[in-house]
Amino acid sequence: MSYANFSEFINMGGYGAYVWSSFGLCAMGMLMEATVPTSHRWIPKAMTVQYLAKATTSLRATARIDVPDFAAVTEGLELVVPVSITDRSGAEVVHADITTWVTPA
Repeated sequence: MSYANFSEFINMGGYGAYVWSSFGLCAMGMLMEATVPTSHRWIPKAMTVQYLAKATTSLRATARIDVPDFAAVTEGLELVVPVSITDRSGAEVVHADITTWVTPA
């Protein structure tokens, strides 16, 4: 697949919304894999996405959470992971809140 310009690449042939949502899921997954101890497991449960602006540059996805005390998670925990997708200037173009379900393994 090839694109005539960078704007076409960002749009992904009209599928950009799906692609950038997947980009956010990838950032969340990397955060959860690096954060959740091996004594627990996690799975994505729900996702809300806001498309805030048209992207015209390369993008960066950032997922951040306040790490819970996993030792206290004995029954299960809904953990919402906010993901911000920003352009080169730092302007947020996509925001996602991804709810995960964390339980003991």
